[in-house]
Amino acid sequence: MTKVWLAAALVYLGLCMRVNSVPICAFGQTGCRAPSLAELFERLIQQSSRMHGISNDLHSEFEQYILPNKNFVGNRRCHTYDIITPDDKENAQRLGRERLTEVILRLLEAWSDPLSQLYWSMSLDQNQNFNHDSSNKALEITDMVQELRGGVAKMAEKMKQEGVLSNAVIYVAPDSLDPFSPSPFYRRDKLDSMDHHDLLYCFRRDSNKVQNYLQILRCTTLPELDC
Repeated sequence: MTKVWLAAALVYLGLCMRVNSVPICAFGQTGCRAPSLAELFERLIQQSSRMHGISNDLHSEFEQYILPNKNFVGNRRCHTYDIITPDDKENAQRLGRERLTEVILRLLEAWSDPLSQLYWSMSLDQNQNFNHDSSNKALEITDMVQELRGGVAKMAEKMKQEGVLSNAVIYVAPDSLDPFSPSPFYRRDKLDSMDHHDLLYCFRRDSNKVQNYLQILRCTTLPELDC
């Protein structure tokens, strides 16, 4: 009987090791295990942190090298001002998971088209005001917004499946995301009047919001993480 128990234990241990050795996949791949909700949050927060870091670098480069003599002091009204966002952690927590998820998705959606336009404007600049590295960063954050947008939409679906998010959340389905389609969540008249510096300033601000809101959403959704 002891030998039977030992053999069964070894088989179980082997299965566990095999399951744990299966790589975590992104969305839709085969031959890998689906990520947990905690892993999804971690991945998205890391990506949003990197996106904000690149936007901060690009904004700093623009101020330091491209327009060093411009006076940047003044009030800016970003094209996303119609999206009501909580101004601190307490208000974000009071907003609730559904509303906070929508705010994150709307902010990301609002930046899809403007960042694509920014990249093409920089890459086609006849006066060569933008160096190759800056242009690459603009392309990178353009791609990252698309990836993050789809990732948050998938995360919202998983939250619904696990019963921590209601079906009240409205967002564009990830399969229908078009990186070149105009976003309904921003004021184009405001966007047309913004220069590159203002656009980068606003994106740096909004990318920081997305990062902070994702962290708050993780803490309210998974309180066992003790964050």
